[in-house]
Amino acid sequence: MLKSKELQWLEFESPWPCQPGKVRVMQSAEDVSLDELEKRAWRDELKQPYIFETLFERRMHFSNEATQSAMLFSDPNALISQYTRKMMAFLLFNPNPRRILMIGLGGGSLAKFCYRHLSRSHITVVEIDEGVIAMRDEFCIPRDDDRFRVVHDDGARFLGRLEEQIDVLLIDAFDADGIAPSLVKSDFYSRAARQLTENGMLVMNFWGPCERYVDNLAQARAAFGDSLLLVPVAGDANVLLFAFKQTPPQAITDELEAVAQRLQMRLLLDFPRYLRRICQGILLSDPQTSTERQIAAAFCLPVQSEPMSGARIEKE
Repeated sequence: MLKSKELQWLEFESPWPCQPGKVRVMQSAEDVSLDELEKRAWRDELKQPYIFETLFERRMHFSNEATQSAMLFSDPNALISQYTRKMMAFLLFNPNPRRILMIGLGGGSLAKFCYRHLSRSHITVVEIDEGVIAMRDEFCIPRDDDRFRVVHDDGARFLGRLEEQIDVLLIDAFDADGIAPSLVKSDFYSRAARQLTENGMLVMNFWGPCERYVDNLAQARAAFGDSLLLVPVAGDANVLLFAFKQTPPQAITDELEAVAQRLQMRLLLDFPRYLRRICQGILLSDPQTSTERQIAAAFCLPVQSEPMSGARIEKE
């Protein structure tokens, strides 16, 4: 596998008038002119991960429609996207995780943040696309060491071979069309429930076509029972799934509030607000409510009958 420093890049000015900047594409065995690459970019036909950058930030794309990851040049370790900041809410319930497994590397936003701020955690990141891994230096992702490693593998297959238990499983895995399909083609969620420690948590980002959500949520519900929460991310087309080995929180206790305040001071993220949103999340525990209806409630989509009971959605 090529390392980032060994890559040959082809660069051209942005073909999109409303988005000034430049596009950078890894050179492949196919002999393609810059003019042809520019045309493919305009038509959204590059069919490989590429970089779009301005004077202030660098972004990774699989397609023109959505940003897979973003990095500020002024602060490469910052969490720019709202959903990545909210995914860190697992620290409210386990402030000192020993082992973290991440499925999906992208530009490494969560990996970099956890590596920098959770010095006692051992972090493994699994990424299926070797082209994404090859870009790690472009996004300032740290080198592998005794507590951090990036593995080239399918996330579901890797978890199926894992022997040690983990405290936190973070899933941000997509192809160009939505959630990685391999997650529902195996016993991924039941395996995840078995591999998590007694107080372990799974946090998953949902984005893309909703038809991929139903099977994922149904399998997660079968594996975790009533311990699932859907938490929308206001302002983004993202919804986060929080799966607990224990009973999910439904009220803010003094202890949780104190933890949120300490984390806010330490990491400069709005953990008190994340705590409120989690306690207002949609419990996937009502047997009278279909998974499809609960997805609709999480996304505030129209449904054909009465609203789901217990859905408490508040704007950010």
